[in-house]
Amino acid sequence: MGSLLKRALSHLGGMAILFVQTLLCTATPPYEFRAWSAQMHYLGVKSLSITNITALFTGMVLALQTSYSLAAYGAKYFVADVVSLALVRELGPVLTALMVGGRVGAGITAEIGSMKVTDQLDAMRALAANPVKKLVVPKVVATVVMLPLLTILADFIGILGGMAMAVFQLNQTSGFYLQHVIAAVQIQDVLSGLGKAVFFGLFISLIACYNGLNARGGADGVGRATTSTVVAASITILISDFFLTKLFMSF
Repeated sequence: MGSLLKRALSHLGGMAILFVQTLLCTATPPYEFRAWSAQMHYLGVKSLSITNITALFTGMVLALQTSYSLAAYGAKYFVADVVSLALVRELGPVLTALMVGGRVGAGITAEIGSMKVTDQLDAMRALAANPVKKLVVPKVVATVVMLPLLTILADFIGILGGMAMAVFQLNQTSGFYLQHVIAAVQIQDVLSGLGKAVFFGLFISLIACYNGLNARGGADGVGRATTSTVVAASITILISDFFLTKLFMSF
């Protein structure tokens, strides 16, 4: 247990140091906007398909399940309220983060880890280039910026999926469904979900970059680092979601 605690604290300390270095490099010119935009396209735009499909079918399943449960109490007309609030507050940011964490986190770790085990990072330092500024900052900025945008689109797609089920399965009109959505969702609900997405993006990118920078042992070490990133990012998202919910509910 002592060895496990020591290793956990070492990882937390290393990620805290990497976070501080990332902040300093982000605030220090020159700003490589071209690298940032390229990472936003790769990490964000190319994740649209997986996040939208997940949100669509989550909204559809959620509408079906809640309609059967609420029908027992004569309240099936509140399906729109349940679906919209569940997606905007919790399922939208969490599921989007999990999908992006699995795809993006593994890719970041594999990319940086491969450069680490082949000594490309040492070559960058020998050429007076900072690996944190060149590699870490664009990925962190892109993930933090794009994950809230992906969450907004996922919320919208999920609500549309719920509306499809409400119209074709529950015989509700689309206008009735949307009226309930507008009445149920408040601005603080949207801001709460987007705030979570910002933190989730930061956690995913930091964990992925840290594991990539500390990969060892050739291709086998890169594989272990990639697996560790997916597991650690998923657990961090689920645990932090509880504390972030408590934090946002206190305002």
